Amino acid sequence: MSTPTGPASGLPVRMPRPRQSGRHRRPEPVVAPEGAAALVLAVPGVPSPATRSLAEEVISIARSELPGLNARIGYLDGDDAEYPALSTVLAHSAAERVARYEQAVAVGREAAEPTGPASVVVPLLAGPDSELIRRIRQAVMDSGTQVELTDVLGPHPLLAEALHVRLSEAGLARADRARLFTVATAADGIVLATVGGEEAVQAAGITGMLLAARLAVPVMAAALDVEGSIASVAEQLQGSGSAQLALAPYLVGPEVDPGLLDAAAKEAGCATAEPLGAYPAIGKLVLSLYATALGITPATPQGAQAH
Repeated sequence: MSTPTGPASGLPVRMPRPRQSGRHRRPEPVVAPEGAAALVLAVPGVPSPATRSLAEEVISIARSELPGLNARIGYLDGDDAEYPALSTVLAHSAAERVARYEQAVAVGREAAEPTGPASVVVPLLAGPDSELIRRIRQAVMDSGTQVELTDVLGPHPLLAEALHVRLSEAGLARADRARLFTVATAADGIVLATVGGEEAVQAAGITGMLLAARLAVPVMAAALDVEGSIASVAEQLQGSGSAQLALAPYLVGPEVDPGLLDAAAKEAGCATAEPLGAYPAIGKLVLSLYATALGITPATPQGAQAH
């Protein structure tokens, strides 16, 4: 038998913890709005199992930040069999959204009629590449659907962090400037390698300045797809006193032939770090661009003021 104040047995009662208020209150978890546009990751380069694995990992990171996210992968050079083409993914995404609405109406469930873009396309590119962006726009037009196309991922402080981590993993930079030990193979000059010509070099230079501040060594950007650019920048760094150079790919990975990176490292006569790949910041930036396009607010990546 119980009383208004608790069980008659006298056992302790677990009372609900009062809702925290003020600045230390935990934010309510954000979930993707029902019926929101799909996030479609536009993946450049020749499709491969490694490319698909990388793209799926990026999507997984984005979903972990925004539960319920409807996310897909479209390949710029897809074959619609094993690797669906971007235009096909966009068309399917739009058709499925209409079908879901019609099904809800058919069973008598209240549902808002789809409005706005059916998909938000986020290019899997660290920096601008006018040719690849032109092809993504063409795929959007070919799909015949309403689509919002976001900017590329950089420049951004989180990409400088990712570059630092990749260099430290390769033994080419200290993981933390505050530590009192040195890395014998640490570089004293960084060639930041990008693709997309002069526009890409200028954009990479912004992230390069952030990387230079982290490493306390000079960083200069160069274009892999401009003949002589890597060698010229390497010579400039050596001329200013850098004796041990390292190549840091300002690339996610799929957008460039790996052979081009190897050739550039030989041209500059230096070791190279791995591309950015599926570093967690990549997935967070992809989601941030998607959320901004739709006006929703998941957790914003730190340093998101750069763009």
